[in-house]
Amino acid sequence: MNFNDYQKLAMRTCSLKQFDGLGALQNAALGLAGEAGEFADVIKKVSFQGHTVDEAHLAEEVGDILWYCALAAEALGVSLDDIAENNIQKLSRRYPNGFEQKRSLHREE
Repeated sequence: MNFNDYQKLAMRTCSLKQFDGLGALQNAALGLAGEAGEFADVIKKVSFQGHTVDEAHLAEEVGDILWYCALAAEALGVSLDDIAENNIQKLSRRYPNGFEQKRSLHREE
């Protein structure tokens, strides 16, 4: 599956009210924060409370994050494929030879 297929299929589970411009962006922003928080909470429990890493649970949370990314893209009128491609281009400009700590510490925008 590619990102555009995912975006189309994911938005089938979105209520029409979620597509109303700013409301969709607000829903996406809050959803991303909430789901990222759930992901972080699992890591917190592993790091500080003696839990074991539940990779299936973490992968499920990443999927939920992806759903809200699709909603944000939809609200912005862009495709996830385009967002992914633009991000890779930005990273390629920033780190043309792959990650380099020096370029990270002295980044030019």
